[in-house]
Amino acid sequence: MTETLDIKITKTTASRLAETDFTNLPFGRTFSDHMLVADYADGEWKNFEIVPYGEMLLSPAISALHYGQSFFEGIKAYKHADGKVSIFRPDKNAERFNKSAERLCMPQLPEDIFIQSIAALVDLDREWIPGKPNHSLYIRPFMFATDPFLGVAPSTTYKYMVLTGPTGPYFSKTLRVKIETHYTRAAEGGMGFAKSSGNYGGAMWPARKAVEEGFDQLIWTDAKAHEYIEEMGAANAMFVLDGKLITPSLTQHTILDGVTRDTVITLAREFGYEVEERRVSVAEIIEGAKNGKLTDAFGAGTAATIAPVGSISHDGEEYFLSDPKTRDFSQKVLKTLDAIRYGNAPDTHGWNYMV
Repeated sequence: MTETLDIKITKTTASRLAETDFTNLPFGRTFSDHMLVADYADGEWKNFEIVPYGEMLLSPAISALHYGQSFFEGIKAYKHADGKVSIFRPDKNAERFNKSAERLCMPQLPEDIFIQSIAALVDLDREWIPGKPNHSLYIRPFMFATDPFLGVAPSTTYKYMVLTGPTGPYFSKTLRVKIETHYTRAAEGGMGFAKSSGNYGGAMWPARKAVEEGFDQLIWTDAKAHEYIEEMGAANAMFVLDGKLITPSLTQHTILDGVTRDTVITLAREFGYEVEERRVSVAEIIEGAKNGKLTDAFGAGTAATIAPVGSISHDGEEYFLSDPKTRDFSQKVLKTLDAIRYGNAPDTHGWNYMV
């Protein structure tokens, strides 16, 4: 039986809610009034607290800063038309959270504790959830090592935290993307499947170079020969090619097991689409763009949701796709997904965790 998590709550005495501009919510820059903090020491999780959002005092010698024992998750909460609040598929994030922890030699967090801790924080700051379309409360659970020890070894103490903040759309335009054929995001045997902070740090330089060339995102390819597509920036890459939904498989352990990815695949099959999770070659995507059989391309992720791709560049050539507004699949899946998340359609899969 699941036990109720004991969380000490200290409410803020100076809410920032009234001074927050809810008409201008760029992703990741506005934070709610409270945050959750917990400690791992002596082999157990303890000291679960919700406290006012603010700065923390940490040793400059903590392992996370020197050896990269740090990872995170991304989840969203939505306000329904009737005022109720739901968190979208937190059980899937809990599962992936623990996969990341295992890969980084960090302690796992029981899934029921993960979900209860997030729900408690969302419940306390539910007034921060925007009530308009394409807006949500972004939830950032993360864990990092805290041993003040400059030795290359797993830490024995850790901190688990959750931040939340209201946000609007992550992308507000159709994306111009470039297939990366030199730099590498992840290699087989590495930790590409984990939401390790280091994965994102290593991607920043090539991503910046791409932006300087006029692109919005990169499509990462395999480390060995750059012949197969893996991820798209901060999202899973998905294509409708010759009437089928095609997406890179998880079997190489180099890409994230995306929650939105899984949701899109489930909906696609319900729509009657054939779905192929397999290695996707650069060559077939470029050929599909040339001959018109590539009718849809987008990134799927918690922050991005469905991010349409307008053009794909490879080896100096740019291939333009159809207007995203005319695309049958991604338009239908986004409309269906939004209806479920905002409580405007039946949640037949039990994806909405009500708070």
